[in-house]
Amino acid sequence: MGILALCVFVAVFNYISASTEVCTNTLLPGAKGDQGTIGEVGEEGKLGKNGPPGLPGVLGEMGLVGEVGHMGKMGPIGERGIKGDPGYIGPAGLKGKPGTTCDCGRYRKVVGQLDVNVGKLRNAVKFLKNVILGLKETEERYYLLVKESKRFGEASMNCKLRGGTLAMPKTSNTNQLMADYVRQAGLTRVYIGVQAQSKDTDGTRAQVFTDSSPLQGFAAWSQEEELNSRVSPPTNSSCVELLSSGTWSHVECEAAMFFICEFPKSRRRGAGGGGVFS
Repeated sequence: MGILALCVFVAVFNYISASTEVCTNTLLPGAKGDQGTIGEVGEEGKLGKNGPPGLPGVLGEMGLVGEVGHMGKMGPIGERGIKGDPGYIGPAGLKGKPGTTCDCGRYRKVVGQLDVNVGKLRNAVKFLKNVILGLKETEERYYLLVKESKRFGEASMNCKLRGGTLAMPKTSNTNQLMADYVRQAGLTRVYIGVQAQSKDTDGTRAQVFTDSSPLQGFAAWSQEEELNSRVSPPTNSSCVELLSSGTWSHVECEAAMFFICEFPKSRRRGAGGGGVFS
């Protein structure tokens, strides 16, 4: 009887396991629905980080040549150049017409006497300049040592009233001529035309000639002055003196001393203001 019940239980269990209609708790997915409508554009997102730079592009075509710019300010006048070699002799000119005959003996005597007088006058002017006035000169300028003690500003104005400026030794030859001039006069120092220009960014002032040209071409600072200028640049009240040795040195502009004026030979000085000989 027990075996029969066991067999019936097994048969029922197998029947239930083989049936396809057994209920379970599993939810089966439904059919796929229709496609929904496209939503509205969302807000702009935050700016992302810069990406790595791209490869360099192809070199573009060269642009058109621009218009000519405005002409800049004229720079300082440079030093006089070396005289060039003489050119080739040109071809001979045409033969001139025959001159008229005349008795020129009398005129030759007059011209000869004029040449003699001109020579005497030239020697007298040279004696006046070099001996009486004590002028020194180069091919382009006269130099006059003024033995009147004045401060720098007063000395500069005095030279302007005479028709010139404070002397500016821009070459070694001119500097040596002025130094010999000072030494022969029995002096040790004089004012020259070197002064401070507008302030630099560090509050100091660079030195320039009185015509505003820079000292790039020539300067005769002593070794002590060059060393001091590196440690402490010249102040606003610093002017320059020329020593009889030919070197330059800084000096306070309020100091009173003699000075040298220079006068260009090419400029015609009028009667006003006295001129060199006043």
